[in-house]
Amino acid sequence: MTVRRGQVEMSTTDQHLLDTRGPTDWVHADPWRVLRIQSEFVEGFGLLAELPRAVTVFGSARVHVDDPDYALGQRLGAALARAGYAVITGGGPGAMEAVNRGAQEAGGLSVGLGIELPFEQRLNDWVDLGVTFRYFFVRKTMFVKYAEAFVILPGGLGTLDELFEALTLVQTRKVTRFPVVLMGSSYWQGLLDWMRTTVAGAGRIHPSDVDIMTVTDDVDEAVRIVVGSHPGGGPPPGPDAGFPDTGRL
Repeated sequence: MTVRRGQVEMSTTDQHLLDTRGPTDWVHADPWRVLRIQSEFVEGFGLLAELPRAVTVFGSARVHVDDPDYALGQRLGAALARAGYAVITGGGPGAMEAVNRGAQEAGGLSVGLGIELPFEQRLNDWVDLGVTFRYFFVRKTMFVKYAEAFVILPGGLGTLDELFEALTLVQTRKVTRFPVVLMGSSYWQGLLDWMRTTVAGAGRIHPSDVDIMTVTDDVDEAVRIVVGSHPGGGPPPGPDAGFPDTGRL
């Protein structure tokens, strides 16, 4: 930075650092936020760098334990764990809890990436490895960077946001093309029909962009799609391979 004339402050940075008096508004200023953002990236990368192959699963926080979608999430988490994948969720309640629970009960690694909100702040009890972020965009980076596929359970605005973020990254080739699987044909079919007829029909997307997604009601088929996306179509190492030592946290 260049600071001249009336913009020159009559005190030094060291003076600000060592002086305990004065207002504390500086901790909320944008330059300080940059350091917080950096620290969140560092913490997330450090925590997740040694993950085995993983699949990120999105879904609604508003799903109750007796909801069929909860059972679906639990079966999905277990199936992915048995196939040798860690599961990554938003770490919250509902469908996220179900997936974490299914993975943990099946002996897999259960990861939760939470977000600081006025509600739903607590990581669920089925998370083995978890961190809560302040910033959505840092959290989204972690969802993408450490996953080899996305599986999307029925959900609301947050789930839709994460779904379309993934689709945009794949469509624009910001990430290597990888599976995006939608679980629940009755829930998602209307969205896909609208994208084909209205959005693609108006020329806003290419018709093939809709084919980035695969819709299924079958947990085993979803896992086969994930496994089949790897070179040679073979499964990854077993669920005990390469797990990080959580005792170092």
